[in-house]
Amino acid sequence: MSTIELKNVSKRYPGNKNYSVRNFNLDVGDGEFIVFVGPSGCGKSTTLRMIAGLEEISQGDLLIDGEVVNNKDAKDRNIAMVFQNYALFPHLSVADNIGFGLKIRKVDKTTRQKAVKEAAELVGLSDYLDKKPGALSGGQMQRVALARAIVKSAGILLMDEPLSNLDAKLRVQMRSEIVNLQKHLHATTVYVTHDQAEAMTMADRIVVMNQGEIQQIGAPWEVYNNPKNLFVATFLGTPPMNTIQAHVKEGKILSKTDRVLVDHLPGDFSEGQDIVVGFRPEKAQVTDNSDQAHFTGTIQMVELLGADYDLHIKLEVSQVIIKESTDKRYEPGQEIAFNLDSKDLYYFDKESGERLVTEND
Repeated sequence: MSTIELKNVSKRYPGNKNYSVRNFNLDVGDGEFIVFVGPSGCGKSTTLRMIAGLEEISQGDLLIDGEVVNNKDAKDRNIAMVFQNYALFPHLSVADNIGFGLKIRKVDKTTRQKAVKEAAELVGLSDYLDKKPGALSGGQMQRVALARAIVKSAGILLMDEPLSNLDAKLRVQMRSEIVNLQKHLHATTVYVTHDQAEAMTMADRIVVMNQGEIQQIGAPWEVYNNPKNLFVATFLGTPPMNTIQAHVKEGKILSKTDRVLVDHLPGDFSEGQDIVVGFRPEKAQVTDNSDQAHFTGTIQMVELLGADYDLHIKLEVSQVIIKESTDKRYEPGQEIAFNLDSKDLYYFDKESGERLVTEND
């Protein structure tokens, strides 16, 4: 049973007037898989390192299993950590790399060998225990790093961008392996990534961060479908949410060129208010009736992605990307028209970026 609680945790490095992490509040339940996601430099790794005891906390409290551990050494926190680089000893065998931490803690040889064998079986390395890291693939080296962490039997597992050095195909495979391993171990896990695909597919809950602050916390589907602000809306999603600059005029929402985007106000908007209208690429409905379509434009680029196209379209008011089935062929330079259901539109304040009302609210 392991829980983590961060109460108004902040980090500011000496000599820096700005906070790297500010007012971070989060409760992580026993056995939960939490993913910190955000752009580079947003504070996610710094937060993870504070949990691990590798960075001092400037303000606030960190509790593990209900105990404040701000001043507790990393080795005393019941935590195992997997880093971006594998940090394997090249002169040691796989078995000795996995068991290195246990040896340092003076665990007896018989117990150590048994624990190493069990950890190796869990990550599929039983046939590689006598090999040196130089004889392993990238995926196998990452499994050694995982086994070295889980052999400690710690209640909390921290992972800092563990898959970033792997190729795309192997990352997909390792995502599944890590999730299955975490469920098997029931280890409370905090995972850091800048890759939203990892966050969306692996997490019980995601914590979206930007500029050292939490933007939104929730289940992946919840955050994707109900973003709190424009940053979250455009950060999550591949391709990201499309946005169109707009304003309110005479009970309608118009584009910058006064094209009617929405012919009735879905909420309490002010006359002349500047807003941003957003929609997901998969929500566009291509039509052959261009005269009655909400949007018409010219295809600039066609990306073939298996069963779907990503169509890059130049509109009168913006550049957008929509998803469309490969059942029909599309070419650059082709004219295209599409509609949007009003319930699939998102509205954001232009200045603050905060989410405004939708027809589903």
